[in-house]
Amino acid sequence: MNLNSKMNKVAIIGAAGKMGSGISLLLLNLMSNMKLKKELPSNSSLVLIDISDEALSGLYQYLRTQMVKLAEKNINFLRETYADRSDLVENGEMIDEFISESLSIIRLTTALEAAKNATMVFEAATENMDIKSTILNNLCSLVDTNCFFYTNTSSIPISTLENIATLKGRIMGFHFYNPPSVQKLVEVIKAQNTRAEVNEFALELGKSLKKILVPSNDVAGFIGNGHFIRDGLYAISEVLRLQNEYTIHGAIHMLNRVSQDLMIRPMGIFQLIDYVGIDVFQLILKVMNQSLNENLQSALIDRYLAKEIKGGQFSNGQQKDGFLKYEKGNPVAVYSIDEDRYISLNEDRIFKIVDEKLYPLADGHSPWKNLLTCSTSDRDQKLNTYFKNLWNQNHLGAKLAKNYLLRSESIGKHLVDSKVANNAEDVNAVLVNGFYHLYGPINNLFPKEKN
Repeated sequence: MNLNSKMNKVAIIGAAGKMGSGISLLLLNLMSNMKLKKELPSNSSLVLIDISDEALSGLYQYLRTQMVKLAEKNINFLRETYADRSDLVENGEMIDEFISESLSIIRLTTALEAAKNATMVFEAATENMDIKSTILNNLCSLVDTNCFFYTNTSSIPISTLENIATLKGRIMGFHFYNPPSVQKLVEVIKAQNTRAEVNEFALELGKSLKKILVPSNDVAGFIGNGHFIRDGLYAISEVLRLQNEYTIHGAIHMLNRVSQDLMIRPMGIFQLIDYVGIDVFQLILKVMNQSLNENLQSALIDRYLAKEIKGGQFSNGQQKDGFLKYEKGNPVAVYSIDEDRYISLNEDRIFKIVDEKLYPLADGHSPWKNLLTCSTSDRDQKLNTYFKNLWNQNHLGAKLAKNYLLRSESIGKHLVDSKVANNAEDVNAVLVNGFYHLYGPINNLFPKEKN
C-alpha cells in the first residue's frame, strides 16, 4: 500500500502532549519530504489538535526549531531537491524555503471538528479509556468509513477501544516510545477485527519512519508495559520487605542502585518510574488490573500520589521530582513517605550503610554507558563474565540483584506463555530497543539458580 493513499489529510489528537509532539514532528518531517518529492498532493495537511492554544503555540515553536535542525542535517538532500531553483543559492535560503513549505502543511486548532474528512488519525490523548473512547466516538461522525485510526495507547486493549467507538476494524495500536522522535521502537498491536489494509499501512508507515516494529498481541499493557509494570511492582515489594531494617527511603535507594548498577541498566527502576510518571504508572496499573486476572496494584504508589508526588517531565524535558529528587537530571535525595520530605543522599547515614551492602561489585563489571559502545559479541562476552562472577557473590546487593534478574526473566516468560508476546525474541526486542537494556530478560547470560 502506498503511503500517499492515506496522507492527504492526517489528524493528530493530543498533538501538543509529550508523545503527541514527537509524533507530530515525525509525521511533519515525513510529509514534508514526500511533498518535496512530489509524492503528496500539494493541498495535503497535518491537522494538529489539542485543548490549549498556549500548548499549540509551544508545539509550533518546537516543530519549527526541530525542522530547522533536520534541514541543516540534510542540507545535501535540499541542494539536490532545489537544484533547478535559481533563486535559491545559499544553504540558508534553501533551509528557509524548506521550513516555509513544511510549516504550510500544519493546521493548529483546538477544535476536534477540524479532523473532518481526515484520511488518517493518530490518537495520542492521555492514557485514560474514557477520554480516548470519547474522542474516537466523536471522530467517527467526522470522517468516512475509509479513515484509518492509530492509537498510541501503551496499555488499553485495542479491541476495547474498537468496540466502544464502533470502529469496525479500522483501528490499530501504534505505540511509540518516549521520545517518539528519538526512540526507534514501535509496538504494533492488531485488534481481533483489524482490517488487513490497516495493518499493512501501519507496517509501511513504520518502515518509512525508520522504526523497529515489534508486534504485540492485544492484551492490556502489551509487551513493554507488561514487563515494566510487573518489574516495578517487584521492586516495590522488595522495598516493603526491606523498609523495617533500612527505612523506606533507604530501601528505595537500595533497589534503585541494584537495578541500575548491579543489573547494568541505563537507570534504576525508581528513576524509570519517575521518568514515566508515577501517575502514569498508576493509570497503566489500573488498566491492567481491570483487564487481567492478576492482583496488580500498589498501596505505596497510591500513597505517593496522595501526597502529590507524581514525577514525569516539565515541558522542557527536565525531570520532575518523584520517588527521587533531581538536580541536573541526577538523583540527589529520596522522598520518605513516612517523614513526608525528601532526604538528601548526604544527610542520612542509612544511605552509606545501604551502599556498603552493594559492594564489592563482581569482577568484570562495567557501567551501562561503557558497554553500550561495545560490539554485540564483545558486550555479551563481558556481560556473561560479569554475571557468572555476580552469581558467586553472597552479599545482600548480589542476592537482591540475582533474585531481581530471575524475576525479570520470569516476567518475560510469562508474557510469552500468556500469549502477550509471540516469542522470547519479541520480548527481548522491546526491552532492548524500547528501554535501552543491554540484554533481554530471557537470556543465557547467567545461571538460573535462585539464592
